[in-house]
Amino acid sequence: MDVKLLALVTLLAVVMQVPTANAKPISLVERCWCRTTLNTVSQRSIKELKFLHTPNCPFQVIAKLKNNREVCINPETKWLQGYLKNAINK
Repeated sequence: MDVKLLALVTLLAVVMQVPTANAKPISLVERCWCRTTLNTVSQRSIKELKFLHTPNCPFQVIAKLKNNREVCINPETKWLQGYLKNAINK
């Protein structure tokens, strides 16, 4: 009986000393940046565009506005489609 107790205490001591991983939980890693998108954003108010494509999320377009607010734009918007075609052709 004492050998089993000693083994259990040793096992617990080893488990307590193992460092924990710094990885994020899967639910946070696989979360998409854009949950909702806007169809109408004034092109004049956009300071910067970012394009994200992750394995578990659709193509995402994030616009940083002149007031430093970030919004997600629908990638199917006509002016954005034209912008992307012009950028690819250059």
